[in-house]
Amino acid sequence: MIAVDTNIIVRFLTQDDELQFQKSREIFQTQDIFIADTVILETEWVLRFAYKFKPHEICTALRNLFGLPNIYLTNPSLIAQLIQWYQG
Repeated sequence: MIAVDTNIIVRFLTQDDELQFQKSREIFQTQDIFIADTVILETEWVLRFAYKFKPHEICTALRNLFGLPNIYLTNPSLIAQLIQWYQG
């Protein structure tokens, strides 16, 4: 299992750079991945401030990402609850 940082997640979710998106997609397709709570928080911040994602867009992106079978979180039920609260 590997841990990924915010950059890899943002490249994967935004597809803003084709080469980096392809590299991140390969990681997400071939590895078991751990995402730390701090990386989740930073990803939300980057998507909201740098990419102007709306809360519902962030929630949808994170739910889809965390729903992948090879993604592991420290406390998935807590993260699901936070996403639900954040979306309102």
